[in-house]
Amino acid sequence: MASKLTQSNRAGWLFALPGFGLMVVFIILPFFFAISLSFTNQRLISPNPTEWVGLANYRQLLGMGMITLDAVTDESGQIVRDDTGAPTYPRLREYTRNNPDYPHLDGMKQWFSFGRGGEARTFVLARDLVFLTAVKNTVVFVLVVAPVQGGLALVLALLINQKLRGINIYRTIYFMPVVVSIVVVSLLWRFIYDGNNGLLNNILDFLSFGYFEPVNWLGNPKTAFGSIIGMSIWQAVGFHMVIWLSGLQTISPTLYEAAEIEGSSKWQTFRYVTWPGLRNTAILVLIVITMQAFGLFAQIDVMTNGGPLDSTQTIVFQAVERGYGKQDISGGSAISVLLFLIVLSISLFQRWLTRERT
Repeated sequence: MASKLTQSNRAGWLFALPGFGLMVVFIILPFFFAISLSFTNQRLISPNPTEWVGLANYRQLLGMGMITLDAVTDESGQIVRDDTGAPTYPRLREYTRNNPDYPHLDGMKQWFSFGRGGEARTFVLARDLVFLTAVKNTVVFVLVVAPVQGGLALVLALLINQKLRGINIYRTIYFMPVVVSIVVVSLLWRFIYDGNNGLLNNILDFLSFGYFEPVNWLGNPKTAFGSIIGMSIWQAVGFHMVIWLSGLQTISPTLYEAAEIEGSSKWQTFRYVTWPGLRNTAILVLIVITMQAFGLFAQIDVMTNGGPLDSTQTIVFQAVERGYGKQDISGGSAISVLLFLIVLSISLFQRWLTRERT
C-alpha cells in the first residue's frame, strides 16, 4: 500500500505533467534542434539538400584577424597624408582578397583600427561585422542597464517603503510601465523621440528658450542605441523596484530600532542594516536584469529595426533576423547557441561572485 508521501508525490507529478510536457515540446526539444542545425547549412526554403558543414557557421560568425600596415611613403620616404593631415595606408582589399601571404584574412572586412606610433596602424578585421556589432551592443546594454536600472529601482523602493498616506498611488504609478506591452511602450517612445515634432525635442527646445537644435534620436547612429537604453531603463525599473521592496519588507524592524537607539545616521543604517539584509535580493535583481538585458529584441524591432547603419543590432535581433528574415536557419541557430553559452557563462560567474563566503 502506497504511503501518503508517495501518493502526494504522484499527485504532484500528475499536476505538473502538462506544464512539463509543454516545456519539453516548446523549449527543450527546440534547443537541441538548434544545436544540431547550427552544424548544417539548413535554410527555410531551398531546393538544395541539407548538408553537414561542421563549425563553418561558427567560424563565419566569430572569424577575426589583425594586420599591421605601414603608412604609404613617397619617393623621398616621406609619409603621404590626406587632406586632414592623417597618414594614408595601403588598401585592405589587397590583403584580404585571395592573397596567398594572408589566407586567413580572405573575405574579412575592417571592423576598427588603432594606431601604433605615427607610421604604423593595426587593423582589426572580421568576417561578420554585423554580428560582432550586435555582440558589442548587447554587452554595452548589459553593462549600462544592469547597474543603472538596479540602482534606480533601489532608490525608488526606498522612497516608497514608507508609511505615508497615498503611498500606494506612487507604487502604482512607478509600476504602470511594466504592465503595458513593450510593443506599445516602444511605439509611444518612438513618437517621443521623433526628430521633427517629438515630445523630447519640444521639451528641450522649451527649456533652452529655442536654442536647442532638434535631434533625430532614432535616426542618428550616435544617439539611436543610447535612446533605446534610456527607454528600456524607464520601462522595467518598476518591476525591479517591486523586488527590492519585497526584500526591504523582510528586514526586521527591530534592527532599525536598535540602529536608532545607537544613534546611527541614515547612511550608517543603510550600510550596516539595510544593504546586508538585501544581499539575496541584490543577487536576484542582478541576475534577472542581466538575463532580460541579453534578451533585448522588441524595442529594436519596433523602434529601429536594427538601424541606422546597424548601430542598434543585438544578438537576439540577429538570431531572429537571420533565422526568419533571411531564412538562414543554420546561422540563426548558431547565434542562439552562442547566446546560450554567453548567458550561461555570465550566470555561473555571477553565482560564483555572489557565493556565500565562509
